[in-house]
Amino acid sequence: MPETILIVDDEKEIADLVELYLKNENYPIRKAYDAQTALGIIETESISLALLDIMLPDMDGFTLCQKIREKHLFPIIMLTAKSADMDKINGLMLGADDYITKPFNPLEVTARVKTQLRRFTKYNSAEPTTYDKDGLYVCPDTHICTLYGKEISLTPIEFNILWYLCKRCGKVVSSEELFEAVWGEKYLDNNNTVMAHIARLREKLGEPPRKPKFIKTVWGVGYKIDS
Repeated sequence: MPETILIVDDEKEIADLVELYLKNENYPIRKAYDAQTALGIIETESISLALLDIMLPDMDGFTLCQKIREKHLFPIIMLTAKSADMDKINGLMLGADDYITKPFNPLEVTARVKTQLRRFTKYNSAEPTTYDKDGLYVCPDTHICTLYGKEISLTPIEFNILWYLCKRCGKVVSSEELFEAVWGEKYLDNNNTVMAHIARLREKLGEPPRKPKFIKTVWGVGYKIDS
């Protein structure tokens, strides 16, 4: 999966400039010009790294950084016109991984992004070996799935779908990604296979269709299981 970068800066020219350099390195880019839009993107999309300006119109970057850290571990680089040591210390204490002062060289930003992504990948590359939360237990080694201690009988495809969502827990997985990961074939827009299997999985897990506890639908985006 490509590593998507989120740029949060209310100065459109700066956001566009950083986007241009990062796109030249083939990174998919999402942009937000305020904190609330940024939080919405983070909750519905898979973000690999965020570049945060401190001076935002609705919330300062320090607070935004703190809110992101409540749920997410991806690297955060602060972009700011403030150069005081205390500002840098505050950012790092609230969970930022790096700090770049404006004006900056876009090539330096690109280099810092690459460094942080390499570090994060290196120390977070190990996949989970089981999923055990809220009564649902899934173990890929034994192909066992239990709900509140009772084993659930799943087909191999159903198990693979459930485990893929579990190992990506907390992130939204699109139908396209899920189909290509489980079936190993190219996904077509009119393919309802994933939807049908999700419905069957929910039925076996005793999930209410309108308010499922485990496999949740993010409308227009995909599916997710909470971390």
